[in-house]
Amino acid sequence: MGRHSLPDEHRAGSADPRIRARRRNVAVATALVLTVAGGTAVAVRGGLFSFDDSCQDDAVHIEVAASPDIAPALRAAAEDAREKNITSDGRCLDVSVVARESYKVADALRSGQKADMQVWVPDSDVWVQRVAETSTATQVTSAGNVASSPVGVAMVPSAAKALGWPRKTYSWTDLVEAGTRDKKLRLGAADPARSSTGLLALTRLNAAASRVKGGDTRAASLAKALSRHTSDNDTQLLETLPRDTSGTEQGNPRRNQALILSEQAAFDHNTAQDSADGLDLFYPKDGTPLLDYPYTLVDEPRLSTDESRAALRFMTLLGEAAPRQFLRMFGFRTDAESPSDTLVAGAGGSSPQPYARVLADPSSVEALQEALGMWTITVESARITTVVDASDSMSEPVPGSDRSRMDVTKASLLQALATFTPEDEIGLWKFSTKLDGDKDYRVLVPTRRLGDAKGTDSQRAKLSAAFKSLEPVPDGATGLYDTTLAAYKAAIASYAKGRFNALVVLTDGVNQDPGSISRSDLVAALQKLADPEHPVTLIAIAVGPDTDKREVDQIAKAAGGSGQRINEPSQIHSAMLKAIVAAGAATPG
Repeated sequence: MGRHSLPDEHRAGSADPRIRARRRNVAVATALVLTVAGGTAVAVRGGLFSFDDSCQDDAVHIEVAASPDIAPALRAAAEDAREKNITSDGRCLDVSVVARESYKVADALRSGQKADMQVWVPDSDVWVQRVAETSTATQVTSAGNVASSPVGVAMVPSAAKALGWPRKTYSWTDLVEAGTRDKKLRLGAADPARSSTGLLALTRLNAAASRVKGGDTRAASLAKALSRHTSDNDTQLLETLPRDTSGTEQGNPRRNQALILSEQAAFDHNTAQDSADGLDLFYPKDGTPLLDYPYTLVDEPRLSTDESRAALRFMTLLGEAAPRQFLRMFGFRTDAESPSDTLVAGAGGSSPQPYARVLADPSSVEALQEALGMWTITVESARITTVVDASDSMSEPVPGSDRSRMDVTKASLLQALATFTPEDEIGLWKFSTKLDGDKDYRVLVPTRRLGDAKGTDSQRAKLSAAFKSLEPVPDGATGLYDTTLAAYKAAIASYAKGRFNALVVLTDGVNQDPGSISRSDLVAALQKLADPEHPVTLIAIAVGPDTDKREVDQIAKAAGGSGQRINEPSQIHSAMLKAIVAAGAATPG
């Protein structure tokens, strides 16, 4: 992809081209608001607009809930449409824009709440996907994207200079490591569970780390360090910057010198500054993910024909010259790969930073889920007991492979183990029938902290060896019910406060122990044991296309968890992470 050259110090004729760029942006913004929006600068920012008399009697009203960063630009476009009497099927458009955090809207829609808006413009398609994959959610329909903004790492000038900005470029891993290794360079991020910038950056970090040996452990370690400087949202994140250049502010452990931030947020911050103390922006050389602002119809079947057509009319309007100018004025890209030099300079970017190297393909749902699951178990240290089916059927080959179900299960468990930190507590049971006298189960490694060591062996090493040694029991059946109840009782009894407590049960078949507790009695017992004050999430995973998804789901839900069915064992890791994310979302914050 091509790069753009920005005016350098000599060509600009200024000691600091960024100061000139910021002043120029302020002047451009002021002129545009006065000229295009009819002198409504205060109204654009505050959302207070007058309504043209000619449209009062026969207007189509549309409510738009928009991410707080893009809401001012959409308000400006809505007011401009009023001033120009823009119509839809002969009726004037009356568009009201309300700023709402994307994750809050997504949570409300996922719960199936009746929507009070016709259009939703979150900052990322991540939230639309999250709503769409929830069976009980309000229907959402993405109709296109109205703007974009890449995610990078913004730094105070002194920190950026120390890292060689703008001449030196870094990968995502390099930048995060720099911000977690150096105590003088604290790197902050918004919570990936609530912020698109945080989640997209975390996903890139996860993807980069996965390409090297030991990358999963490295990514988890970096996420753990990053979590110590996490804010609830992007607005609060900006408030963690030093308030001045004094040693007191710069050395304050609560202040961050670097932030994972969108280009638009950096632009907005820099153009609001009265001094030269703006941020410099690094664009990672391995590609920047984009906030893509999807224009989304909410509960489309309930919209009237007029509402639906008016909503789409406003979307097409946003692609026209004046509204696009509003978007650029507020720091958004209207062409992801060809941003204006003024926009990049205003955001603190400069050549040769690769600011046009955006990621062509967005992260997959699976990659986002894995990153968020890793974050959940990293930030809130986990206590997880894994219970593995060792019945004879686990010796059957995986279709299209020369490996058995147990072989692939072991590989997947070892992959999952690598994502946990030394602070996490992990244990292992296996089950079949009559493995220990009349018991269908055996504790192979008690659940303890991975960093603990007894003699020369650490808990992690013991678990790794135990996973590798798992073998199917010849002629062994599946003693699922008694094992699940015993393991859940043990998990409740050893509940660890302040951790994510979970029991993971992996099985490739239904219960085959005729002398065991019944399913209905198991469900009743789990419901009685489940304690909201000491929650232990039961994650039951049925491995194989012939397993009973309804059974594991019924068992898991009895203890507030979730049951999943996967076609083959290599999907165990992602299934665990998905269940962990679901459990985290269900827990009150």
